Amino acid sequence: MSVNFRIKSLPSEEFLPLMQMTDRELSLLDAKWIDVEEEPGYPCRVTLSDAKKGERVLFLPYWHHNVKSPYKAMGTILVREGAESTHFEVNQIPSMLQSRLLSVRAYNTKNIMVNHSVTEGTQLSEEIQKQLGQTDASYLQLHFAGPGCFCCTVERV
Repeated sequence: MSVNFRIKSLPSEEFLPLMQMTDRELSLLDAKWIDVEEEPGYPCRVTLSDAKKGERVLFLPYWHHNVKSPYKAMGTILVREGAESTHFEVNQIPSMLQSRLLSVRAYNTKNIMVNHSVTEGTQLSEEIQKQLGQTDASYLQLHFAGPGCFCCTVERV
């Protein structure tokens, strides 16, 4: 059985106030700007694409799983300066994800992890199908397997 899904990046509106802050104001939030010196390597969570050499990215802590559950979690993310939300088609895998090793975490409706795996990005579509094919998996979160940083959410459609 095939399950339709949509990959969801973070909404750009959430980060607009931060984009206007001074370096000092950002430092009070444990955030800072970083100049991109190489590519790939600075994956934006709003565009789900790598920032280009010479761009700036905002490096900040983020509640990527802000739920009532023992699995509530915060981690670091990067957001490109001026990034605008990207909306993906049903069953579309962003190219940035296809070239990375990813951790796939499946959660039920009570926000409890019910399964997990590590997969190459080239196999992500199949792994999403497998994880969402479980009757108790409500949504998935993808993380970059090496550093463990949150990447995006996958929802059933």
